[in-house]
Amino acid sequence: MNGHLGLIHSMLPATVDLRVSVPESHPSARNLGTERGGSGTIVDPEGYILTVHYVTSGAASITVTLADGEQYPGELAAQDQETGLSLVKIPGRDLPFLRPSPAEELALGQPALIVASSGETGRRVNGGYVTSTESYDGHWEYMLDKTIRLSAFNPGFGGGTLADFKGRIMGVVSLNLNDIGKFSLAIPIECYLRHERELKQHGRVRSRAPRPWLGFYPQSLGGHIVIAGVVPGGPAERSGLREGDIIIRVERQEVRSRPELYRQMWKKRAGERISFRILRDEEALDLDVISGDRLEFSRH
Repeated sequence: MNGHLGLIHSMLPATVDLRVSVPESHPSARNLGTERGGSGTIVDPEGYILTVHYVTSGAASITVTLADGEQYPGELAAQDQETGLSLVKIPGRDLPFLRPSPAEELALGQPALIVASSGETGRRVNGGYVTSTESYDGHWEYMLDKTIRLSAFNPGFGGGTLADFKGRIMGVVSLNLNDIGKFSLAIPIECYLRHERELKQHGRVRSRAPRPWLGFYPQSLGGHIVIAGVVPGGPAERSGLREGDIIIRVERQEVRSRPELYRQMWKKRAGERISFRILRDEEALDLDVISGDRLEFSRH
């Protein structure tokens, strides 16, 4: 136990609390609010902090508090909605940071720790085992081919550190999963490392064409995909898709699951037209949706 306490204390200086203020006019404010708390991990001694995108989306101001109480103004340095990660930059040099855990060392049954902020200098810790690295699809037009699932709940704010027992960051804790027991889902650190240079230089991944974004919330129901809601002013709403519509085909391909839907949509590029066949009030309709770029929309 003393060894574990020593490990935790060695990691704490590289963990941060994030206080984020977002204008009411920003598209994310409706679902995520205008005042947000988050966790983050310093991954570079020059002050780069890795966290989850939903904490910082639309940020007008960011206050970063280190474990020792020192505070810095934060700047949103990069966003990557496709992975769900963002980078915050604070002024500073030679800051404590965590090195990445090699992806090839990730194994089922591996013990791991979550360190998350509970507010300013407060930190909470939980431990568990890696139970899965399977894919994940979310209802906000989001899918990862690989995740890290841990047999423990995130004990604090989103964006916390998932670390191995050598104190290296394995991933960024994103969600709690309530389906079976208490599990959490983390975005693997390799999702960041793959595009680290571009994110730091350009604030986004330029080498990868932006996925088309429609601004709707598809849910699986009885072997069908039902639109559970649309983003006000988004491409789906502007093109006539409505809550309650059942998606039958995308680009003439039948879809019966959310991953099938996303894979068909993402064969196109942002700005291109995507054809849908939907069922509305027992009537089949064909609709074309001119897709958008989620990052550009989120800057409104």
